Amino acid sequence: MLTKAIGALAMPLLLSLPPETAHRATIAALKYAPLLPKTASPPGLAVSAFGLDFPNPIGMAAGFDKNAEVAGALIALGFGFVEVGTLTPRPQGGNPQPRLFRLPRDGALINRMGFNNDGYDAARMRLAARPAGGIVGVNIGPNRDAVDRIADVASGVKTFAPYASYFALNVSSPNTPGLRDLQQRAAFDELAARVAEARAQAAERRPLLVKIAPDLDLRGLDDVVEVCARRGVDGLIVANTTVARPASLEGRDHGEAGGLSGRPLFESSTRMLARAYLRSGGALTLIGSGGVEDAETALAKIEAGATLAQVYTGLVYRGPALIGEILQGLALAVERRGPLAALTGSRAREWAAGEG
Repeated sequence: MLTKAIGALAMPLLLSLPPETAHRATIAALKYAPLLPKTASPPGLAVSAFGLDFPNPIGMAAGFDKNAEVAGALIALGFGFVEVGTLTPRPQGGNPQPRLFRLPRDGALINRMGFNNDGYDAARMRLAARPAGGIVGVNIGPNRDAVDRIADVASGVKTFAPYASYFALNVSSPNTPGLRDLQQRAAFDELAARVAEARAQAAERRPLLVKIAPDLDLRGLDDVVEVCARRGVDGLIVANTTVARPASLEGRDHGEAGGLSGRPLFESSTRMLARAYLRSGGALTLIGSGGVEDAETALAKIEAGATLAQVYTGLVYRGPALIGEILQGLALAVERRGPLAALTGSRAREWAAGEG
């Protein structure tokens, strides 16, 4: 209740600030969140996936805690897991500002941040100093000017193996020129092979996931699924932001370059999620991302084939109360319809056919 009240007071102020200023203020405030009572997950929402036990299936997506500063605070707010990053080997400032735009009438954001972060070493020290507890994934990518982008990603696996609960390989951001080329079959096969080798050599063996673009065609999706299954990748995060601009967008900044996230991404990302679920035949664990803004959309991700789901843009507009609302809604669905495992993929064929 205290967290909800604080969020209700803070949200109007945060939404009145420029987006990046509001984000920095939120990160600063969250550094004090561990002083608040920890939010417990409702019963019946525990999930096991790629060898990890999650208290609930709702996670904080990458892009929020870019520098691994507040993972513990986010877990205290009720998230079942947190994904930090995207992190790159060397610090980089990202693209010129302004680079983050709200589209409130659309429930959306456009960003062209460009992997702005403090680099592997700074994040590694923060994760090493973090109190034990909670599932924290590390999202890694290459520097913009990397000579060998695959080597950048593979080095992240070795760097963070003692501290990461899992790895997410970001090959799908539209804001680093040429990055999405790593999703093409030959390049992706080399990436998966070299990262798997790095994992085999690391101090600790951690699950590997790949975050893909919602703009892949079906042939591209088939290639990704086949390579992941063959190379021992554990799962997919479906999906990153989109470069598409639906005609329905009303926000004045809808024409800005960058990746679109939030409500307009929900249907296309959920359809791709369902197609990945059907194509993988259970060989890959899926995390649904894109347009989760309430319990209904979170449940839709699960029904389309996700074992876990992630939130970001919805939190920007709804604040921390959203987490509890989603968890309570999922708990009610479990009470009425049975365990989450039985709901996973229950409507995949409908969503894959565009009937979700």
